[in-house]
Amino acid sequence: MALLAQDSAVPCALVALTVFRAPAWACLICFTSYKERTRICHIFAGIQGPELEKCQEAFSSAFADLADIEINYDERSHLHDAFTQMTHSLQEIAAAQGSFNIAFPDAAEKMRKVIMKLKGAQACVPPCGFQDVARRFLCYGCYSKACNFPLDCPVQDLTVTRGQQAKFSCTVNFQLPKEEITYSWKFAGGGLRTQDQSYFRDIPRAQGYLARIRPVQPTHSGTFSCSVLHDQRPVARLYFFLNVTSAPPRGEIELQVSFRNVLRWAPKETETLEPWRPSLGELLARPEALTPGNQCLLAALAAVASASTTLMVWVFFRWYFKGN
Repeated sequence: MALLAQDSAVPCALVALTVFRAPAWACLICFTSYKERTRICHIFAGIQGPELEKCQEAFSSAFADLADIEINYDERSHLHDAFTQMTHSLQEIAAAQGSFNIAFPDAAEKMRKVIMKLKGAQACVPPCGFQDVARRFLCYGCYSKACNFPLDCPVQDLTVTRGQQAKFSCTVNFQLPKEEITYSWKFAGGGLRTQDQSYFRDIPRAQGYLARIRPVQPTHSGTFSCSVLHDQRPVARLYFFLNVTSAPPRGEIELQVSFRNVLRWAPKETETLEPWRPSLGELLARPEALTPGNQCLLAALAAVASASTTLMVWVFFRWYFKGN
């Protein structure tokens, strides 16, 4: 009911701006009626006379600092209630034979403190969308002001190879209402890059803010449109142009796979190095292999071979002479 009273008071407020010739009254005129303000001065100064004019001038001077106030559009009802309480308080002071020269400045200071505590409007975030959280109410003129951005966002280009996957995210940079947010998707095929809604057809199964196509085919080339809706009213429309390119030939793919395998190859650092054990031929053929250790090994082998030969000869002669 307070909002209805406030909206109905706007035409009267515009008339009062002319009658009182006091644009400094802006916030007061937006949220109080002409009848309420006149009654306050009648109680303070009488129905007519010089004191009535002084009362009106004092009203104007007291609220001069509230001339160009901008508030969050959603805070209008709170400010309207605060001004209603102020008018009742001023009427009580006037009925108690108080002074308007004291009452008006005190009331204006209290209203200034109330306005300072109100939640401020958020900044507009370009480049598109109806940003209701950034909507403002201007006391000077008693009207609201929204961000001057188009509903349609710029087209985003996406190039995907045939057979791969395409993803679209229908998100905006500004804050959305927390409830009753829905999404609808449309598609304009034939490789068309457009924002003209007459070329689009609905995609019934796509309802969330994320959409995915896999595998991508040439028939998917075109523009996808996502509408962000709040309580079935459009907030923003995003566009994604999908360019589908052909896959490279099979031979080229195999070559690329082989090349990547070569690039990924690297020696294993965890491998342990085993000592080199040369054969006898390698020891004799390669002089650099005759290390002191290998020379000792050769001498031992020669001694064993000589002893074995001597033992075999002795065994043979013993057997031969014993037989004779």
